[in-house]
Amino acid sequence: MRLMLLRHAKADKSEGGTRDQDRRLNARGQRDASAIGAYLSRHGLVPDLSLSSPAKRTRQTWEALAQQLSGTPPARFDERLYDASADAIRIVIRETEARIGTLMVIGHNPGLHDFACRVIASGDVEARETLREALPTAGLVVISVAGPAWRDLHFHGARLEHFVTPRSLAAADRV
Repeated sequence: MRLMLLRHAKADKSEGGTRDQDRRLNARGQRDASAIGAYLSRHGLVPDLSLSSPAKRTRQTWEALAQQLSGTPPARFDERLYDASADAIRIVIRETEARIGTLMVIGHNPGLHDFACRVIASGDVEARETLREALPTAGLVVISVAGPAWRDLHFHGARLEHFVTPRSLAAADRV
């Protein structure tokens, strides 16, 4: 099974009277989400299902990303993923049907970053160390998960395949 974790793209700062959940992507966030979507498309990393926080910025991240994919995979917006802890994220993922082979979760830090660091046990050492430092906006973590079903997901049981950020994509394009 493959799990893809994506932190929402760059959003506007919260202004007086604006709820955190209503913050929108800014221009950079729109570009970055599209770039991550293009990366997914180029590498055949299309989710069978996307689970996302219902916040405006996570919805907009999904919409910009999905426009780059052939066909639009189904998406579910789960209130439990808004500002979720690593443990809460794991609970939501473990409820996913076994028929879903590739799952994307779009959420927020610090919980998403903590979850990524806790679930990964192996993979490229340099990429793991870079991920441990930070999960920036529009940061994508692609993980291989052993087991026949999502309900079997446990911490320290997955392998990091890729860690991609908009900055690393831009650097690769310059080479």
